[in-house]
Amino acid sequence: MLKITDEEGIVEKIWLEKSYPPGVPFEINPDKYPSLVAMFTKYTTQYSDKTAFINMGAQISYAELAQQATAFAAYLQQDLGLKKGDKFAIMVPNTLQYPIALFGGLLAGLTVVNVNPLYTARELEHQLKDSGTKAILIIENFAQTLEKIVKKTPVEHVIMTSLGDRLGLVKGVVVNAVVKYVKKMVPVFNLPDAIRFNAALTKGRALTFMPVELCGDDLAFLQYTGGTTGVSKGAMLTHRNMVANLEQAKAAIKPMLEEGCELVVTALPLYHIFALTANCLTFMTLGGTNLLITNPRDMPGFVKELGKYKFTAITGVNTLFNGLLNTPGFKNLDFSTLKMALGGGMAVQRPVAERWQQVTSTRLLEGYGLTECAPLVTISPYNQESFNGTIGLPAPSTDIKIMLDDGSEAAIGESGEMWVQGPQVMKGYYNREDASNEILHDGWLATGDIAFVDELGFFSIVDRKKDMIIVSGFNVYPNEIEEVVMMHEGVLEAAAIGIPNEACGEMVKIFVVAKQGDLDEATLIKHCRENLTSYKVPKLVEFRDELPKTNVGKILRRELR
Repeated sequence: MLKITDEEGIVEKIWLEKSYPPGVPFEINPDKYPSLVAMFTKYTTQYSDKTAFINMGAQISYAELAQQATAFAAYLQQDLGLKKGDKFAIMVPNTLQYPIALFGGLLAGLTVVNVNPLYTARELEHQLKDSGTKAILIIENFAQTLEKIVKKTPVEHVIMTSLGDRLGLVKGVVVNAVVKYVKKMVPVFNLPDAIRFNAALTKGRALTFMPVELCGDDLAFLQYTGGTTGVSKGAMLTHRNMVANLEQAKAAIKPMLEEGCELVVTALPLYHIFALTANCLTFMTLGGTNLLITNPRDMPGFVKELGKYKFTAITGVNTLFNGLLNTPGFKNLDFSTLKMALGGGMAVQRPVAERWQQVTSTRLLEGYGLTECAPLVTISPYNQESFNGTIGLPAPSTDIKIMLDDGSEAAIGESGEMWVQGPQVMKGYYNREDASNEILHDGWLATGDIAFVDELGFFSIVDRKKDMIIVSGFNVYPNEIEEVVMMHEGVLEAAAIGIPNEACGEMVKIFVVAKQGDLDEATLIKHCRENLTSYKVPKLVEFRDELPKTNVGKILRRELR
């Protein structure tokens, strides 16, 4: 739904009957399960013999996942003495250890704090202290980072894991040896009181798990914002928030999928809210298999792994899809079983979407969301034939309105800040009442994104407020500039920012990663002049070997500034 105010100031709900695709409901039940634990129990039982996760060739069934998660929960409860509501951090990449620890923590009634393994010591210290984390599971590759700051944090228990710990006895030993001694990817660290993950599971199997009573209002996650717009803050996502959003995501994509028959490629890290909800949780309710890619930045290795499986769905950010398209061998893969590709986290660029459809014969859907909404807000209709440049329609049970700076609501086609209301909207920021009050207004969440809606109810993001470039009083949106630059066949990646200029306030500068070394500034400027009005044309071009990105591949314009 979207909300429009008529001339008399009455807010009306406009149902998108002409645009909503067949089989997608306008409303979902956010209380379908009292908690994520109830959901987990239902589907690990229902799909007990099916494969839940695959990583580096090793598989774990739903029944095995339930058994190991329960053992880990018993260990957290009985051995470590953690109680309902305690904070448990997971600092692990996409390995089988992640879902075991995730659901073990939730079963024990803990609040999971997802942590990016690539954090610096300063970033890690902030998150552990801010969240009040009592226990952490960490991959040993980054244990040195924890060692530097652990005594400054409330962390009482450290659980250590190695990359190959759940790959089986022989393969696990080999992988761990290669990672540590051949590739030398494990810097020396000293955490003498840490217990090994496999040892924790062994202990847990001998202990009695005590079920914890949970309700929808209990905190499931403290999901920290990326910190690209200031100090990283913990979005309080309840069990109801998460149940609602997985049901919203499932409702939008289920007409394309078949229960018990799907294999989704999970290259984005599960500690990121996008993959956590869209892949891990949503596909669990479909009895699907998550193919976990531990290091998607190794594009040749990624493509090689894809060649081993008949995958039916894939999610990612624009840079991931673009990277795959430009990796030798990708276009030769078998896409005959691929039903769905979903892009989010950043704008999907038209050149990437069109090439993806050309290569895979599958449309690249675009979704929009944010951490504070668990994350899905809008999604392209599954039956749309080609990329249309919008972020799609509101997810079921989601209201959206476009607000102008004067506090009034925008008309159709008029740009303003997108506000969202629905059962997926967070409770607030943890221990940050002021920050919560800045973004939450009587049940509405102010996203900080500039958008507009057309007559059919399709929303388009113009850009983030903070990223807008003002040239001689005209608004210039980086997304538009970047999309035009990406249309040039010699460009691999591009980012646009505004830099101070005495004559016009700001002027546009673009940073470009070229596919080959023969691309020059004059050629790009000429290309932009052919596709953009004069004040939008970049005045400066800087070529780089790579652009700074977040852990999920979103280009960091802030660092370029």
